[in-house]
Amino acid sequence: MAVCEVCYRHCAIPEGGSGFCGVRTCRDGRVVPANYGRVTALALDPIEKKPLHRFYPGSMILSVGSYGCNLRCPFCQNYEISWSEEVADRAEDAAYMTPEMLADTAEMYRKKGNIGLAFTYNEPLIAYEFVRDTARLTTERGMKNVLVSNGMAELSVLEELRPYIHAMNIDLKGFTDRYYGEVLQGSRKMVMDFIREAVRFCHVELTTLIIPGENDTPEEIRELSSWISDLTDAHGNRIGQNIPLHLSRFFPRFHMTDRDATDVGLIYRLKLVAEKNLNYVYTGNW
Repeated sequence: MAVCEVCYRHCAIPEGGSGFCGVRTCRDGRVVPANYGRVTALALDPIEKKPLHRFYPGSMILSVGSYGCNLRCPFCQNYEISWSEEVADRAEDAAYMTPEMLADTAEMYRKKGNIGLAFTYNEPLIAYEFVRDTARLTTERGMKNVLVSNGMAELSVLEELRPYIHAMNIDLKGFTDRYYGEVLQGSRKMVMDFIREAVRFCHVELTTLIIPGENDTPEEIRELSSWISDLTDAHGNRIGQNIPLHLSRFFPRFHMTDRDATDVGLIYRLKLVAEKNLNYVYTGNW
C-alpha cells in the first residue's frame, strides 16, 4: 500500500492496484504511473489548437497524449482515452515511446515548423514523471514544452515541471465548488492554487467551457474573470488582466446529452462580461 501525492484525493493504492485516475499504481510499495511512455495520440498541430493564441502564434507543435484522467467530466470530448470502460482497451493498444524517442520525433518535425512538444488529449499531470523526463530532453535541445491540463495537482508536482514547461493552457472549468465537486468530481481550490503558481513562472492561458445550466451566468463569468485579473507574477506585479481567457462552446456528447449546444449569442455576451476585467478574451469551439 502506498499513498499517491499527485492530487487532492491522496489515493491509498494497494500493491498492484490503481488510484481514481486509473493510471497511478503501486509497485513494490511505490506509486508510479502505469502509462509511462504509453502513447495513444501523436499529431502535429497548430499551436492555436491547444488553445494558445499568444504563445508563438502561427507555429506548429507536436502534440502527444496517453490515457487516464483524475476528473470525470460527463461531457469529455476525449472520453475514449480519459475515462470509460474503453480506457483499458486503449492501454493495451497504446504504443510505447521512451522520452528519448519522443524528443527525437519532436526534433525531426522541426523542419515542418515544430517548436516542441505539447502534452495534451488526456490529463498529462497524472503521469508527470514522463512529462518531466521528456520535457527535460526537449529543453536541452532548445525546444519549447506546453502543458494542456485540468490543473488538478499538488504544487509539488508543478515544482518538478517548472524548469521545463514554457506555456500552459489550464482549464478553469467553472467558479463554484458545487460544479467542480458534484459534476466534475474535482477540487476548484486545487485548480485555483495551481493556476496562481503557474502564472508566476510561465506563459498561461485559461479555458472555460460554457455549459448551459451549469456555469453560464454573467455573474459567474464576472467573478471568474475578476479573480483572474488579480493574479500576480513572482514579483507581486498584477498581471492577470493580460492572461488570455478562452470561452468555448459546449456540444452534447458522452454522458451529457440532456441539453442543447451553448447558444452562440450567449458566448459573445459572456465575452463582453469577461472583457470588463481582461484584455484578451477569445471565443471558440464552433
